[in-house]
Amino acid sequence: MSAAANDTLVLVTGASGYLASHVVLQLLQKGYRVRGTVRSLKSEKKVKPLRELAENSEHSLELVEADLMEKECWTKAVEGCTYVCHIASPFPNRVPKNEMEIITPAVEGTKTVLAACAKSGTVKRVILTSSIVAVGTIPKKDSNFTEEDWLDPTTAMPYPKSKVLAEKAAWEFHKNLPDSEKFELVTMNPGYIQGPILRGTNCTSLEAISKMLERKMPRLPDICLSIVDVRDVAAAHIAGMTSPKAPGNRYILVSKCCRMLDVAAMLSEEFKSQGYNVPTKRAPRFLVRLASITDPSVKLILPQIGVAAVFSNDKAREELGITFRSVDETMKEMAYSVIDRGFVKKTSKYRGPPSN
Repeated sequence: MSAAANDTLVLVTGASGYLASHVVLQLLQKGYRVRGTVRSLKSEKKVKPLRELAENSEHSLELVEADLMEKECWTKAVEGCTYVCHIASPFPNRVPKNEMEIITPAVEGTKTVLAACAKSGTVKRVILTSSIVAVGTIPKKDSNFTEEDWLDPTTAMPYPKSKVLAEKAAWEFHKNLPDSEKFELVTMNPGYIQGPILRGTNCTSLEAISKMLERKMPRLPDICLSIVDVRDVAAAHIAGMTSPKAPGNRYILVSKCCRMLDVAAMLSEEFKSQGYNVPTKRAPRFLVRLASITDPSVKLILPQIGVAAVFSNDKAREELGITFRSVDETMKEMAYSVIDRGFVKKTSKYRGPPSN
């Protein structure tokens, strides 16, 4: 642990979230002082697992209440911070009736946090969590996606549109800041984040693997997932805080594009003998469309059927020093985590992770 880390305060927004909780843990492990924002300190299911992350750390974890749509609370939240990891952002579990339901909080919330950072007088650098959907969704014909690519928001569904508009708003806001309020800006564009869980409540990231383990999907849609381990995404955020090459840059964070059927085969190999009947057959497109009528979460994946966009992670590996975990390791460890934390019921044959 360096003396610089010991004296440095980092704000993590949406600290109880799936990714943010890993960022909090890794910051504490590196000796940083950490302040996290949550919507309510009264939510024991969200707050308790966070406080437990700091039990073996030199510093306690400071938690404050903040909401993306309330500007007043952010001045105090960023006070005294050197770095800000802005991770909090709305993620829908259905297609909204009005796209502004997620676009407004994503865009305005981002600008609110950045405005507070600009006025703070202490914030040196902001690491903003965006997404690969802000880079692109429809495969390029001749090459892989890189950080130079941007999604066209005029043809995008609500969630991708919210991510690209929020990221573009951040860069535009940053460009127009006076020199006296300027801070450094870095954006992270992760793919489908998977891996072990630290939080105590369910979240969208757990849905697919939970449904496979519980066989709530007897057949699987033919979609390709650009998977990345949550621990690698957290490490990239922290590397982005201090890397001299990071300011002014975007970073694609993807380990590999992997078909859902291939993920299922990995899980079946590991968990079939432990009493989990993971589906491994493809669902015809018309069945997926039928399912989307009653299941809003299925409707979100319809545009991805039969599509395999490929993203380059060269920049993150070369400039941030990230070594991405294999999809096999990520998904198996996530499955064990989902079971051990009670999101999926243990069978009588369940043995637990190999390390146990």
